[in-house]
Amino acid sequence: MVLGFRNMNAFLAVNDPVPDGILVVEGWSPDYALEAAMLEFKRNSYHKLYVVGGPLDQGSPLSEYKTYAELGSTILLRMGMDNDTVQAVPSGYVLKDRTYAEAVALQKWLRQHSTIPNDINLISVGAHARRSRLLFEKAFGNGTRVGITAIEDRNYDPNHWWRSSQGVRLVVDEAIAYCYARLLFSASRESLP
Repeated sequence: MVLGFRNMNAFLAVNDPVPDGILVVEGWSPDYALEAAMLEFKRNSYHKLYVVGGPLDQGSPLSEYKTYAELGSTILLRMGMDNDTVQAVPSGYVLKDRTYAEAVALQKWLRQHSTIPNDINLISVGAHARRSRLLFEKAFGNGTRVGITAIEDRNYDPNHWWRSSQGVRLVVDEAIAYCYARLLFSASRESLP
């Protein structure tokens, strides 16, 4: 039981990318994770980097960016990516299941602009990664493989996450949210953009 507790972050911060497909990053990710997404894009033969995200939770009236998708894509552009390689895909406001709403918004956008890919490589941060992949799999269905890369969360030591309040809050919260997504989640109208 102690071993499982100590390895909880490693379980949640999964790395299991797929070899092909499209590249997606969550727009709320910190700059270092967006930079990692940019490097992944440049290392492989992706055509676009899709940035997903819903409305900004704080400060949007004072910001020219209304969603995390717009903010994340602007940061990537300022980091040096080309305008034609970054695509913001915002999702609408939802009361719950924001990550699922982001995945559904991306699926709808891809369906309107091309076809649904066979493979998606998703970049997330730390313990949020496993749940993000699960919810993207639920949104896209069995015809699409979802790979995941977890960028290390710099807010806590991932090998000793239980030694900081930030680590405990993030990892325990994500463990509970993952169990909810795995066992109790069902797509509802509140979950859709």
